[in-house]
Amino acid sequence: MAKKKSSKRLKTSTKPTLKRKKSPKGLGDTVETVLEATGIAKVAKWILGEDCGCDSRKELLNKMFPYQKPNCLNEIEYVYLKGHFESKTTTITPDKQRKMLEIYNRVFNDKKTMTSCSSCFLNNIHKTLEKVYKQY
Repeated sequence: MAKKKSSKRLKTSTKPTLKRKKSPKGLGDTVETVLEATGIAKVAKWILGEDCGCDSRKELLNKMFPYQKPNCLNEIEYVYLKGHFESKTTTITPDKQRKMLEIYNRVFNDKKTMTSCSSCFLNNIHKTLEKVYKQY
């Protein structure tokens, strides 16, 4: 009887590996995906060069039309914001700013930090929380 040679072969997968993309932050990411899929992005870079302004337009569209789904305010947060917005105070102490930042980060799944720029706080976080509060 003849012995069979055992052949050990390396198993190679012919399945393509899928790369998991991040979920889009807003309209800018969606537009970018469509332009890349249709080949328009390559044409734009060929005509306009590598710095065609696509990244800045993408960020602007993401900022203007975000896909962000905020969490609901809990009862304690609602009561805190109610006291703040109904008192119509003109000053925000660092303690109030810290508490509102904490609420903002939880509601919007964000990790913003304290800043010494009060106008940045008022224009971004304060106004956004006021909109959320008014929707309740």
